[in-house]
Amino acid sequence: MPELAKTQPPAAALDTVDRGILRELGDNPELTNKALATRLGIAESTCAYRVRALRDNGVITGRRLDVDTRALGYPLQAVIKVRLGSHSQEHVEKLYDDLVRTPGVIQAFHVAGADDFHLYVAVEDAEALRDFVLQHVTVHRVVRQTETLLVFELREGPGVLPRDTA
Repeated sequence: MPELAKTQPPAAALDTVDRGILRELGDNPELTNKALATRLGIAESTCAYRVRALRDNGVITGRRLDVDTRALGYPLQAVIKVRLGSHSQEHVEKLYDDLVRTPGVIQAFHVAGADDFHLYVAVEDAEALRDFVLQHVTVHRVVRQTETLLVFELREGPGVLPRDTA
């Protein structure tokens, strides 16, 4: 998941062609420009220009490769909830920076509520999960408490752009 942008374009700035591009690329990010233009019924040059503009304006923020963590030897997934004892900006930013650089972290969320962070991680087994928490999370003085939730199954939602179900 990309970092949340500090400044985001207003939703009204995206027309039906832009939304169509995003919907099609959301379904299949490997579409060629030619195939994308054909699906949308627009000229290839227009399509290329629009995709470039969406990237330049920060609407499309990157490309991503999804990997099955089980195939890499990391079958156990978990969400680790982290509560802090101090909320100074310096402590929060240092911890966040350290957590997102830690191998095994798939996503790190800085959240509001009772918890301060949620870490989505993948590890080899229960022992590796325990070691992850002890060696990479609770070693930070600012961490007051953790709670670990095992992930049994993960399913992707439809996202914010409606998809064709036909």
